[in-house]
Amino acid sequence: MNNKLNLKRYFKKYLHFYVIAVIAVTCSITLDMIGPQIVRHIVDDVLIGKKIDMLKYCLLGILGVGICKCIFQYVKEFSCDWAGSKIASELRINLFQKIQSLSANFFDGINSGELMSRVKSDVDRIWDLGCYIGILMVEVVIHTVIALYFMFSLNWKLSIIPTIGMAVAAFIALKMERKLGDKFEKIAQEDSELNNTAQENLAGIRTVKAFTREKHEIFKFHKHNQKYYELNIDLSKVFVKYNPIISSVTHFIPYTVLLIGGFFTIQGMNNPSAEQFTIGELTAFLQYSMNIIWPMEMLGWLTNGISSARASAKRLEKIYEEDPSIVNKNDSVSPEINGNISFENVSFIAPNGKIILDNISFDIKKGETLGIMGATGSGKTTIINLLKRMYDATSGKIYIDGIDIKDINLNTLRSNISSVMQDIFLFSDTIGSNVKLGKKEFLDNQNLCEALEQSCSSSFVNGMKEKSETVIGERGIGLSGGQKQRLTIARAISRKTPVLIFDDSTSALDTETEQEIQKNLDSLKGMTKIIIAHIISAVRKADKIIVLENGKIVESGNNDELLAKKGLYYETYKSQY
Repeated sequence: MNNKLNLKRYFKKYLHFYVIAVIAVTCSITLDMIGPQIVRHIVDDVLIGKKIDMLKYCLLGILGVGICKCIFQYVKEFSCDWAGSKIASELRINLFQKIQSLSANFFDGINSGELMSRVKSDVDRIWDLGCYIGILMVEVVIHTVIALYFMFSLNWKLSIIPTIGMAVAAFIALKMERKLGDKFEKIAQEDSELNNTAQENLAGIRTVKAFTREKHEIFKFHKHNQKYYELNIDLSKVFVKYNPIISSVTHFIPYTVLLIGGFFTIQGMNNPSAEQFTIGELTAFLQYSMNIIWPMEMLGWLTNGISSARASAKRLEKIYEEDPSIVNKNDSVSPEINGNISFENVSFIAPNGKIILDNISFDIKKGETLGIMGATGSGKTTIINLLKRMYDATSGKIYIDGIDIKDINLNTLRSNISSVMQDIFLFSDTIGSNVKLGKKEFLDNQNLCEALEQSCSSSFVNGMKEKSETVIGERGIGLSGGQKQRLTIARAISRKTPVLIFDDSTSALDTETEQEIQKNLDSLKGMTKIIIAHIISAVRKADKIIVLENGKIVESGNNDELLAKKGLYYETYKSQY
């Protein structure tokens, strides 16, 4: 995966479309500039020279120019829209792939609203640049060059006026662009905060209402919205300061041209020996001077668009500069996993320096069950995250079937470990698709039905109108906590992996359902199971149980051995039974 955004690569890929667009723009503008020349002949030859026969040719010329210009404009628009849309589509999917490739620690330090803003809003700004802002900038340049050429060919002295006006407008636009760049970055950042606040609130709307936090959430959103408003007002102040100057310059040009050009025309009429500047030429020149106003007026808007695209490109670049901390070795292996697991003196220290795990060692043989108990924050879930290489251990080694997990291909490692985590997540999709997650093409309906049966989900799934084809809402909205938990258990069981992990996965179940699921899990032979729980009943049948305290193993053994030690496990047993 690339570590640089490299927008040039995207634009270079579709360069031929932009070449076609530039050719079309050049032809269209050239035809547009022929219009005043036709008007010049109408005034000088038809109206003043009384050559009425020329009128029909002039009118046909105007009609032909209009038709051809429409064709060239269509070619330009189609080419740019096609290329820009393809660039945005590829950029968005590549950005999404880059985000997917990053390790868990990246997502620990960034919120989902900000990432959504990168994938949607920032890519849209690049799309704007590729579709019309970029080609419009080229069009402005070509338009200016061709217009100035025709103006200088008519009267070089009079052409000095619009040339100076354009130079002044360009200077002001460049000055404005420098001030806009920083403001667009701040606006983009606040846009991310605003998105995240709204997304977080809407995702947790039931919690908000349950705790009557509507006013607090509205105030929090209002605070970000107010800041976003203030930043946009600051942006507007820049436009208000500079745009009127550009506008004044552009409107000053035609009047000055008319005044001085009229003087040249009158002087030529009164003095035959002086340089002649006919009424038709003055009319054409005046049209050119008014025609050249458009590029100058566009400078402010183009400056806005380019500054916005540059700010978005910088934000995207920051993501591309990120490297995944968990990667495959060049010589990684993809062995057939049996399920023998070994932790040897494993420690893990969080980025803030807190010791999460301290010198953890244990072994599980294929088909055995390991129970892990301990208070909240003792490091139970971290053991699972290290086993799946969501993070790498700070020190020590983790082996599967005698192979260091750092030597195993990540896809091989993770696809052989199924887990039911504390944080239940279901996608807005059918029940069947959620259970088959990532294995749709490998899991048939028989496997699906077996998994639903073993997780005690069949009763409520079959009671639904569409059964396993029932579409559930975002994060399983519409299902009870116990139903969602049972579906995630079905998802893990259906994969039939050598290693099965349950992280406090029956907390939302009633006692009868929990016992039924425990019985079904016990019948799954040949799988290495790791069960993290707070209740004795979930782990008491495990071949081995470890008790964690402050990241250390303080007790280890089976149920009977731990009860005999009368330590923490025994105290937990007494409190529960």
